[in-house]
Amino acid sequence: MDIIIAGDGEVGFYLAEALSDSKHNITIVDPHEELLKMVEAHTDLMTIVGESNSVSVLKQANVEKADLVISVLHNESINILTAILAKKMGAKSTIARVNTLENVSKESRKLYEELGIDILISPEDIAGLEVIKLLAQPAATEIYDLSDGQLSVFLIRIEAGAPAIGKTLNEIAAENGSLDFRAVAVHRGLETFLPTGNTSFRENDMVYVITKPEAMDELMEMGGKKKMEIDNIMVVGGGRVGKVISKRLEKDLNIKLIEQNADRCMNLIDLLDDTLVINGDARDINLLEDEGIDGVDAFIAVTNSPETNILTCLHAKKFGVKKTIALVENIDYIEISQNIGIDTVINKKLIAASYIIKHSMGDEVSSFKCLSGINSDIVELVAKKGSPITKKPIHELKMPEGSIIGGIVRGDKSFIALGKHQVEAGDKVVVFALPGSTPKLEKMFMKSLFA
Repeated sequence: MDIIIAGDGEVGFYLAEALSDSKHNITIVDPHEELLKMVEAHTDLMTIVGESNSVSVLKQANVEKADLVISVLHNESINILTAILAKKMGAKSTIARVNTLENVSKESRKLYEELGIDILISPEDIAGLEVIKLLAQPAATEIYDLSDGQLSVFLIRIEAGAPAIGKTLNEIAAENGSLDFRAVAVHRGLETFLPTGNTSFRENDMVYVITKPEAMDELMEMGGKKKMEIDNIMVVGGGRVGKVISKRLEKDLNIKLIEQNADRCMNLIDLLDDTLVINGDARDINLLEDEGIDGVDAFIAVTNSPETNILTCLHAKKFGVKKTIALVENIDYIEISQNIGIDTVINKKLIAASYIIKHSMGDEVSSFKCLSGINSDIVELVAKKGSPITKKPIHELKMPEGSIIGGIVRGDKSFIALGKHQVEAGDKVVVFALPGSTPKLEKMFMKSLFA
């Protein structure tokens, strides 16, 4: 595909790097000349300095030949105009980043579509919804649902004394019979690897597991996780992510929201009905104590400062908070944050990339997720009639190196994949994929020209 990415910073560059691995032709349009020089020095991507809502700049980028135009600047007005112009000038499909989808009605979305914007995306909204999902399953570090929840991928840390410690996958299967979950990747120290039947688990291993909904309790018990009730939460940061979380949860949970900006606090008070809004600096330990941090079940830091988010989560841990979640924009900080004790890290770049990359793939890809715990992906693909994936049982397939089939959804049934299973046409197949293996995976699910 010929893809144009309009950005004004790291989100655009991260997307370009991720998409270039799939052999697309990428052109980056960005107003910052120095940043583009840096990109050119480290990649083979084509770059154009300029404003993406300029007709002349879009012409220079050959927008009339573009299969997809993605505009992910921080300014939603520029994104919307870029997408509209690009479609009118010949681009086949467009995606625009907006500040929030909360206020976009069905009528408004239809109008945007008529103007030429195929997809609207708000990373902030998606980040807020991910936090809400994590609070529903607080023992997990990361959660991703597939096929409307028929299967889920969980990231859990193996706790001290967990039943799984010292046992291989084969031993666990022999002791427990047929399990409705399966480990698909293990992150240990600085290494990520795909487990075999002889892989044994260690304390503090970070394990990605694919599971059926009814097996979640058994999975958590195997990892040494205790049931956790979330009633009281403290949110730091009243920006878009904090607002989404508080608005969605305030009827069900007791929420205290700390925001440093007084004007924003006044706006939050008007917007939120059952959330206690506190004007203050969450880095002040005395403030946290005064507001009852020792009685909080979950602490969520989503300010625009990753340093503030990390620091306040660490303070919360010292006060005994059971679940901490931090918004961290620098991808390099993710592993460090988890290693020093923060339970879950949310990253808007990865969130945006997951959503957008899926739309750059063929129709055999039904779902795609860039994992935040490690540099890998979860891909859900639909097996086409006559595709290579349907020709043999799983144990006889030559899967691309760095990939492993975890689960299969067939109609209204789902099951954990075993070597004896054979994928059928129309099946949705969940695959864990290390970097570089996704393009080869797509070919395995495409219809053969000679079928």
